[in-house]
Amino acid sequence: MTRSARAVPTSRVFVWYEEAMRLFKRAPLNWCLLGLITLASELLLQLIPGLGVAASKVIVPVIECGMLLGAAALDRGAPLELRYAVAAFAARTTALAAIVGSALLVFGAEALTGYAIAGVNLLVPAGEEGKLTTGTMGAMFTIGTLVSLPVLFVPFAVLFDDASLGQAFATSAHGFALNVLPLLVFGGVALLLIVVGLLSFGVALVAILPLLSAASYAAWKDVYAVASPRA
Repeated sequence: MTRSARAVPTSRVFVWYEEAMRLFKRAPLNWCLLGLITLASELLLQLIPGLGVAASKVIVPVIECGMLLGAAALDRGAPLELRYAVAAFAARTTALAAIVGSALLVFGAEALTGYAIAGVNLLVPAGEEGKLTTGTMGAMFTIGTLVSLPVLFVPFAVLFDDASLGQAFATSAHGFALNVLPLLVFGGVALLLIVVGLLSFGVALVAILPLLSAASYAAWKDVYAVASPRA
């Protein structure tokens, strides 16, 4: 099943973040623990010699989807449990392919931007990729955010609507096409929050990442007129 997207006013973006805060306040500790698990997974995987960086780009997006499942659980009135950190790995193979594929598109855009601007190779272990300047990082995050918007709803389509890979990308792109300005504002706020997290040496990201996941969940519900999440 795939849902039809609708256009929503740009002002709804702030409602999405308000809804995210409402969900976050219901289980702040577990949200932060899920954010910590996501960040720690990224860092630890990248320490693995050889394929660690590539593995992180495949595994971590699936871990992140646990926060989407957690947002839906809270929205149903169920508790937010730490098991959601690995829950998405039980999804269909097609769903996992869509989740990873959309994440790799974003990473690919960031990697190409970094290489084009400063010759940075993001596929090599940390510390060997060359010097990342603030300007280069800003450009990478900006391009990555822009590329992420058309595929923002791909994980929702495969996790909650059992969409095929092609259907997931098509329905997400349609939702973006109908809501270009709201989603650009949404992405701009998300980018600012990520910058705040980085300025805190990553500490604030344990709360910011879950907040962004909850906000994207609220955006999906609004754009696709989802009355209630499916169990």
